[in-house]
Amino acid sequence: MASVMEGPLSKWTNVMKGWQYRWFVLDYNAGLLSYYTSKDKMMRGSRRGCVRLRGAVIGIDDEDDSTFTITVDQKTFHFQARDADEREKWIHALEGTILRHTLQLQEAETGFVPSVQDFDKKLAEADAYLQILIDQLKLFDEKIKDCKEDESRRVSDICFFSCHQNCPSPSSCLLYVDGSKMCKGEQRPSTLSVGPVVTVMGSLQTPTPNSTGSGPSAPSSSVASPSHMTITSHSVPDFSYSSSEDEFYDADEFSQNSTSPKHFLDPSRPSAALPHSDDGTVLKRPNTNESLDSSMSNGTTDADQFDSHDDEAEDHGESVEEHKSVIMHLLSQVRLGMDLTKVVLPTFILERRSLLEMYADFFAHPDLFVSIADQLEPKERMVQMVKWYMSAFHAGRKSSVAKKPYNPILGEVFFCHWDLPSESEESTAVEPSSEGPVPWSSANSVSFVAEQVSHHPPISAFYAECLSKKIQFNAHIWTKSKFLGMSIGVHNIGQGCVSCLEHDEHYILTFPNGYGRSILTVPWVELGGECNINCSKTGYSASIVFHTKPFYGGKKHRITAEIFPPNDKKSFCSIEGEWNGVMHAKWASGENSLFIDTKKMGCIKKKVRKLEDQLEYESRSLWKDVTVSLKSRDIDAATEAKHRLEEKQRGEARERKENEMQWETRLFHEDGECWVYDEPLLKRTGSQRH
Repeated sequence: MASVMEGPLSKWTNVMKGWQYRWFVLDYNAGLLSYYTSKDKMMRGSRRGCVRLRGAVIGIDDEDDSTFTITVDQKTFHFQARDADEREKWIHALEGTILRHTLQLQEAETGFVPSVQDFDKKLAEADAYLQILIDQLKLFDEKIKDCKEDESRRVSDICFFSCHQNCPSPSSCLLYVDGSKMCKGEQRPSTLSVGPVVTVMGSLQTPTPNSTGSGPSAPSSSVASPSHMTITSHSVPDFSYSSSEDEFYDADEFSQNSTSPKHFLDPSRPSAALPHSDDGTVLKRPNTNESLDSSMSNGTTDADQFDSHDDEAEDHGESVEEHKSVIMHLLSQVRLGMDLTKVVLPTFILERRSLLEMYADFFAHPDLFVSIADQLEPKERMVQMVKWYMSAFHAGRKSSVAKKPYNPILGEVFFCHWDLPSESEESTAVEPSSEGPVPWSSANSVSFVAEQVSHHPPISAFYAECLSKKIQFNAHIWTKSKFLGMSIGVHNIGQGCVSCLEHDEHYILTFPNGYGRSILTVPWVELGGECNINCSKTGYSASIVFHTKPFYGGKKHRITAEIFPPNDKKSFCSIEGEWNGVMHAKWASGENSLFIDTKKMGCIKKKVRKLEDQLEYESRSLWKDVTVSLKSRDIDAATEAKHRLEEKQRGEARERKENEMQWETRLFHEDGECWVYDEPLLKRTGSQRH
């Protein structure tokens, strides 16, 4: 890692509300990223602002390969590189710098006492820097002799000014090193007399020998060399700062009810509780966002043999402050873009249910799902299909904290069903259907089953049906998590198929990606990506886009959709709104109408068998010890229970490998690239396969 890296980047400026060219200098040893309006201003020491990197967090956008952010000192700075390769070079250098100085901070906080070996290492490093500096000064003197008189005088003035500001005793560095060596009983060989000591970014920082630039040409980011020595007069400030007209940081990174980690919020600092500008103005924080978390309750009434499990009972306003050290340790083990599939996350961030149960949220409005089959025309069925799909993502996000559901264990299953509103209002009991995935539900219910069919990669398959309406849904999702710095991205790879058997129509659909934002404060969830719904028989299709919030302005949770007729690129219906709020439709006729209002739509509670009636490998029975411990806030007991499950799974995997046995799924089988339910309604009713 070179001591200094420099080059052009664009930085978002607040006044212009746009990207502005800046010249950046990364000082690895000082832990500082300084920027200037031009390279010439950098040479003259006219710094525009700087970002102190100790304790900073880098963030990237999964949908933009050129931008990145640095969050520190209660501010978020936004940068844009020329391309993905340029961004990668900067991020690599920044990550190394942040890691070095954050570790130093942790050592200071824990009372770390350096050993003699540590002292020797630092002394050797200082001595090496001094020797390189002496060599550079000799080269510098030679270059001055070759300069014209006026230019030589200008450069000399800059050097002497820099020296005067940062090193009032030019020989002090020699004295410090010599004194240290004498204390250890060493003799230092005589050295050349050193003139004014030029400091680089406020410390004796020079590039390592034979360092090379990271970019192919002058405009690219580069590493300083002896012939190109950055001369400035700045020391490391206590806070990151920017000129007042150049200031921009994203207050949305900090939620109103959060308590942030200490390196973000230090109560000893003025106005530390809220984001603030250079003039001391306190900025208002945004409201806390809806989250991924779905509440869970094990209680049932005497009149209900099933556990509805959907009461609002989750914690509100919880932050990660009490577990900051665990979070920071976890973050120190990962890198931007890293696949988190095999990373063991701390137990306290777990949601109290399995991922298999979370997929059941797609059917929180079962009446909208079954009504697809009730529509008389293909156009109407596609519109109803889009309406059900766009209403399927808001359910279960009741608390203020986004958490991660349990990773399902191979072979784990989950069963539930929903009684339709018209049916649930009847006073008479409904006879069980005795067939289908949930035999204890009625023929008029929507029944659901899910199974973890693969562990590597982690694939979940799920199936739902309503026997009386002759409609079914089969899907599989492979989740792939990626670390993005201030957030975590979850890519949902897979597809689903809704089949209306009476019409022999099959609608293929895809799923959006999920993003856990603000993971260091109060996490919240947003969805992103383009999804599609296509019916090959009728030719109708729909394109649905989940918009992630832009870093400046814009609304959260935006969703837009276009519905297209067969063989036509012009849509007959455009929809816009929030996927967890209100959506309006604009029709080709010019009419505007309310499409969906999720805030006024009551979710129908799913019904699950009591724990004592469940199989050992059903989700709630399997995870009951973890769930009970989390509800009682006994994190140690929850962690131990989770560890037992994981060890059991590893042991079974080793046993199968030793016996050369393959895992056999319980309810689904692989069909090409898809996973299909063994006994779907399509098969049981004898309908023709598509």
